[in-house]
Amino acid sequence: MKLENVNAVVTGGASGLGLATVKAIVAGGGRVTILDRAQSDGANVAAELGDAVIFSASDVTSEEAVNTTLDATVKAFGSVNTAVNCAGVGTAMKTTGKGGPMPLDMFKMTVEINLVGTFNVTRLAATRMLENAADQDGERGVIVNTASVAAFDGQIGQVAYSASKAGVVGMTLPIARDLSRVGIRCCTIAPGTFDTPMLALLPDEAREALAAGIPFPSRLGHPDEFAMLACEIIRNPYLNAETIRLDGALRMPPR
Repeated sequence: MKLENVNAVVTGGASGLGLATVKAIVAGGGRVTILDRAQSDGANVAAELGDAVIFSASDVTSEEAVNTTLDATVKAFGSVNTAVNCAGVGTAMKTTGKGGPMPLDMFKMTVEINLVGTFNVTRLAATRMLENAADQDGERGVIVNTASVAAFDGQIGQVAYSASKAGVVGMTLPIARDLSRVGIRCCTIAPGTFDTPMLALLPDEAREALAAGIPFPSRLGHPDEFAMLACEIIRNPYLNAETIRLDGALRMPPR
């Protein structure tokens, strides 16, 4: 799919990897609805980027809220043919320890947002894509989900996060198979350690230590590099059912 033909919903699009993806799609001539929390910077980002971007305050775990966002996208741009799921949360706590077991609510919340939220947006966006006319390859839409290298190399304290991201990886192939007959592709990106607002909160020493553990390039990933891959998945019609690590050859150690 050419970027100039993209009418996308990008979850978590007000910051970090999502924001970089929004900007890349718009730079390629596409249109984007930013789906993010009401307290995010989404409205300001949309105003800054112009008529090709709208903001919809929403909750990825809510069917009603996501449908409202999709309705707004169709009204503004005529259709939805792309969904990029970047919304997510990170939690850190061991399974159990001196303070007792991890609270079950923490585990449930992480899985609810990262995994259930991703599937919620995927299923509802794909349903809207069924209404699209197929292009010359028979394609009606593209879904790009975000996992993490933690899906494969979960560290100490990452049990909830790793489980949620492994679920995103695990549903990539069956989603692609489910949607193959209607011309909708689904791929997943598994980023390593990226220079996002979350990591910006760490001290410089901690950021430098993270960068030093990455084989090459020995630095944190740039959000623009994630966006480049997301756009290539959108453009390349033969990319389907694949999870692509984007990590500078990083393999996470236990801690």
